[in-house]
Amino acid sequence: MKYRSVFDIIGPVMIGPSSSHTAGAARIGRAARSLFGREPKRVRIILYGSFAKTYRGHGTDIALVGGLLDFDTHDERMVHSLELAEKKGVEVVFIESEERTEHPNTARLFLEDDQGSLEVTGVSIGGGKMEIVELNGFELKLSGNAPALLVTHHDRYGAIAKVATVLADHRINVGYMQVSRKEKGSEALMIIETDQAVEENVQEAIEQLPDITGVTVM
Repeated sequence: MKYRSVFDIIGPVMIGPSSSHTAGAARIGRAARSLFGREPKRVRIILYGSFAKTYRGHGTDIALVGGLLDFDTHDERMVHSLELAEKKGVEVVFIESEERTEHPNTARLFLEDDQGSLEVTGVSIGGGKMEIVELNGFELKLSGNAPALLVTHHDRYGAIAKVATVLADHRINVGYMQVSRKEKGSEALMIIETDQAVEENVQEAIEQLPDITGVTVM
């Protein structure tokens, strides 16, 4: 179910004229920054569907960049995000795509700095809600509404069970879990939404497990 209450339909407190084109976009940008783990130096944003046609008029460009600067939807700095990004030396390029996507409000973000890069695709699904649907080529479904753990690993027997055991040992309940892999036996990604926050010691314990190649906590 996409909506849990009437407030999900009305949308959040926000800066901007449209919950789907502004608040949802801001949350996509903020989730991308969180997954990247730091403020990017260079960002290329490809806009699809309605986003591509109306992003300037509805402030989608401002919202995406505000999210990348870690602004919440109601942050008054949001309206100046483009100027603030320029002052901070964050290079942002917008590209309008004619390609058809499954959802009309879709943005693909390429984040980069001297330490690495990340590719994230998000969709704004209305009422200020969003979903991350692709991460570095892995298909996934991540709402950002609950604490989440993203674990990259080699696709090996027992890898998933060992991560689940660490969470159980720390009395962390799993609300949702998804595993994606590019092909059998290759690199894979676990998406785990939890009822409790995942503390740093738990993240470190998972990082020490065999076949685990990376852990990100949102």
